[in-house]
Amino acid sequence: MPGQVAIPPNTVTADRELLKTLFDAAVDAARPGVQIARFLPEPPRGRTIVIGAGKAAGQMAQALEAVWKGPLEGLVIAAKGHSARCRHIKVLEAAHPVPDMAGLVATKRVLELVRGLEADDLVIALISGGGSAMMPAPADGLTLADEQAINRSLLESGAPISVMNLIRNQFSQVKGGRLALACHPARVVTLVLSDIPGDNPSLVASGPTLPMNEDRSRARELAALYRIKLPDAAGQMLQSDDNLAPDVDDERFARNEVHVIGSAADSLNAACSKAARHGLQANVLSSSMEGEASVVGSVHASVVREMRESSRPFPSPSVILSGGETTVTLNGTGRGGRNAEFLLSFAIGIDGLDGVSALAADTDGIDGSENNAGAFADGTSALRMRRQGIDPVAALLNNDAYSAFEAIGDLFVTGPTGTNVNDFRAIVVL
Repeated sequence: MPGQVAIPPNTVTADRELLKTLFDAAVDAARPGVQIARFLPEPPRGRTIVIGAGKAAGQMAQALEAVWKGPLEGLVIAAKGHSARCRHIKVLEAAHPVPDMAGLVATKRVLELVRGLEADDLVIALISGGGSAMMPAPADGLTLADEQAINRSLLESGAPISVMNLIRNQFSQVKGGRLALACHPARVVTLVLSDIPGDNPSLVASGPTLPMNEDRSRARELAALYRIKLPDAAGQMLQSDDNLAPDVDDERFARNEVHVIGSAADSLNAACSKAARHGLQANVLSSSMEGEASVVGSVHASVVREMRESSRPFPSPSVILSGGETTVTLNGTGRGGRNAEFLLSFAIGIDGLDGVSALAADTDGIDGSENNAGAFADGTSALRMRRQGIDPVAALLNNDAYSAFEAIGDLFVTGPTGTNVNDFRAIVVL
């Protein structure tokens, strides 16, 4: 019975050290300095301007400076606590996941920097996840408060990131390729660290330099489907033809390029190689999983139980890996994070099962708005929570996974990592 499971005297086991090693391998594979030199264009005859936004924008700028041959200048916007020291590129910080005045001021400075460029100039755009919030620029008729309200509503809705970014696109002066048009006639080369399942670069940070292949009617349908509550002015704009995004066939994009320099798939491949060096077969379920975190956690638990009972779909011992971005529909009042919520559901599903250890964490080092990257779980996690007076099922229903794992000392804290290719999940099954 689950209540009779013996708890090891030291829960920081060798399995957890392995899980940390796999996470480190995944993060290292996605660091900007690993790939950025491969995708850089030749220096132009004119000026080189660097712009960008996202949790990895500072580290991307730093890596670019280290290998660029020629003069450059620029400004990128990073999340608070995710900055990096650069010599020629200014790094400003802004809030995430809800925009703030610092982001609004920084975005205005980016627009000023690219004003008046010429055809011989080059703009290198460094884009990573989180940039949607860090680069607020409300469309005419909207305010920063409107953009903040839109973001809060999207975050609470449980909508996939692709849906959120399509809707954000409708209310901005920079998203959906509008920033690239502000750079015209200069050529724009966009380098992307993808946190989007499927790695569509136009969806990362709502594609400030890349047009989206969706129209406003689709945005209206999705806003209604996910019951997104919009400020009155934004709701009216969504029903009108005001502030329409540029078309993908606009000739002003013709000379531009885009390259995805890092993704969840790359990181999971690196984790597979690291597991093999530890003598374990690794199996990737998917690098682009989406869905409610609690449901995805329950599915992973079912896979593990099937493995233990019948060696399907994978034999044990082995490692299960997955990536992508889950979502959380907020119904409770607790402290959460999508990786912690995934793992709490998983812990409930494997309650009492020995020989299983798991880690779920965001590769940027921050799970939602808390200070942890994620958490650890095993077959004793739910029991240990109950011994601390926490009902894990009640905690899950209250979106309070952070508190549950904090109570048993199983939060995984890394601090900002300097990259962002979304969620990393690893399960060791012995």
